This record gives sequence, C-alpha cells and structure tokens, in this order.
Amino acid sequence: MAGVSVQRQLAAVLAVVFMATAAEGFISRKTWAAIRRADRDGPFVGLVVPNAYEMDPVLNSPAFKPSSNIPILDVQGRRFRFGTIGGQNVVMVMTGLSMLNAGLTTQLLLSLFRVKGIVHWGIAGNANEDLQIGDVTIPEQWAHLSLWNWQRNGDGAENELPLEAAGDYTREFGFLNFSDYTVGKGNPELSANTLNSIWYQPEEIFPISGTPEERQHAFWVPVNKRYYKIAGKLEGLELPACVNATTCLPRAPKVTRVPRGCSANIYTDNASYRQFIRSHFGCTPVEMESAAVALVAYQHGIPFITIRSLSDLAGGGSSISNEAATFLDIAAKNAVEVMLKFVPLLGRGEHADI
Repeated sequence: MAGVSVQRQLAAVLAVVFMATAAEGFISRKTWAAIRRADRDGPFVGLVVPNAYEMDPVLNSPAFKPSSNIPILDVQGRRFRFGTIGGQNVVMVMTGLSMLNAGLTTQLLLSLFRVKGIVHWGIAGNANEDLQIGDVTIPEQWAHLSLWNWQRNGDGAENELPLEAAGDYTREFGFLNFSDYTVGKGNPELSANTLNSIWYQPEEIFPISGTPEERQHAFWVPVNKRYYKIAGKLEGLELPACVNATTCLPRAPKVTRVPRGCSANIYTDNASYRQFIRSHFGCTPVEMESAAVALVAYQHGIPFITIRSLSDLAGGGSSISNEAATFLDIAAKNAVEVMLKFVPLLGRGEHADI
C-alpha cells in the first residue's frame, strides 16, 4: 500500500509539473519575467523592419540609444531590441522576407509588449515611373495582391467564381487576364491561353472590436491618419544622392506621400505586371511585407505607417532602373533616415497616437 501511495504522490507531482509547463506554452517562466520587466519601459513605438541591411543603419546610428534595462530579448526565434529614438521608447524587431514572416512577427510583437503604434520601413520596388531610385514613399493605403481566385479555363468575366455566392470570393477588385499579354494576340489561334484569369481578393480579418469567428473583409488598409499627417512634415527633407564621389543619382531623392502601396509574396521584376498594377491599383512601392504588417495592426486597432525607399523600377525601363545593386545601400539608408526623423514626432504619451 505504501508503494501505491508513493506512486500516487509521484503522479500528482508530475501532473502539477505538466500543468505548469502547459500553462507556459513555449515561453519559459524566465522569459515571461524578462518580458514583464522590459514592458515597464512601455508603451513603445514598435519598429518593424524586414532585413538586416535595413536594420543595421539604425543600430549604428547615434539616434538609437539601447536600453539600460533590457537591451535585447530573444523570444521564439525573434530578437527584440529596446531603446529610445529622440526620447521615444521603442522596441525593434526584424521580420525576415515575406508576408508570412512579417505577419507572424508583428502579431508576436503586439502579443508580448505594450505597443502604442507601429512604424515599418525598408526598401521597395517602384511601380511609379514619375519617381526614381532613392525616393522615399509613404503610402496612405496598403493592399495584399497575392490572394487570388484563379479562374477555370473557358470561364469569362461574366461567370460567377467558385464560392462567390457564399461570400468567400468576389469580382469586386478586378482581374488579370493572361491572354491580354500573349504575343500575337491579334490572332485568336495564337492568343488562347489556358491560364485564363486571376481575380484579386480581400483578406478575411477578425478585428478585436468585432465578434470572434465572425469574419470581415479588407482589401485597402489605411494607415493612421495622424501618422500620415505627421509624415507630411518630412516631405522637404534633403536626402543624399551619391553612393560615392563618382556614383550619383540624377537628382537628390525626395520624401513623398503617395496614395497606395502594394505587397505580395512575389518579387516583381516584370515591366508588364508593374504597368498593370500601377494602372489598375495605383501602386507606387511594391514589396513583400507591408500589407501583412498593416493587416495585423488594423485588426488590433493599433496605429501604423510604412516608410519605403525605392530601390529599382520593377521590371526595368530607364537608364538607372535596374541599378538596385548599385544603389541598394543608399536606398536602405534613406528609409532609415526618414524613420529616425519620423519617430520622435509622435510624442511620448500613452495616448499620443490618438
């Protein structure tokens, strides 16, 4: 009987240990303690950046002062860096490439820390031929352009899409017909294309202000109105035009607010597609992360803005259009410079974002 009693006691202890471990999930108690300690310096402006070459200029800038409390905290494969910019408390995290990484990282940031707003920056391809490499764009709206309904061969624009009647898909935002881009399309025998058409779709979203499991939809996601207005103060900012003494852009880059930016899990280096999304959607910067950050922030009701410096004209078409390798450094630094000027303008209060 004594052996049975010991076994029961051991089982009870193991059950308690298991429950404690399960309650922690994949984040240890030690890490949770560090998160709570770091959060004492909040609320923060969340700084979300795609890659190291867009983050390193911040780390090397005297404008960024690492926190003396917890300067770095690693959680679930992400490194969060704490500090100040112009007296503004910030937490910075690198996402890595793609919509998936950007969305997951932004969600983790908002789940762990007291974040009052998000500033996202980096480089981007350009769909607007009126602008040049090095120009820094700040869009008022963002859309995700790689959520598609790919139409069956033989159906046309008048045919209902699968599941459209159930509200899953829509023809509201238009389509790209592959046959329109076939060489020799004047000859019907040559222009037929079994790829048919893709129809662009809005995201299914579940805002915290809504009812759980009751979906809403979003295609164009607006940035915060106050943030966008503040960004207007930077439109006269002088930015460097030269990589070195002999390699310069035709004119000094400028900061400009634009109506729309577009993201997709696609590296766009095709002139025909660039011209299509420019004419159909009005995109200026085209890249792979901002719409994911926008959608997560929008669902949480957190103010956000994106600052994107243009690194190349997507698909080429001008004498310097594909000089991304030459001007990548200056494009990345220009985005950083604008971000470092923007963040201190937000104010330091708990509700400075309102």
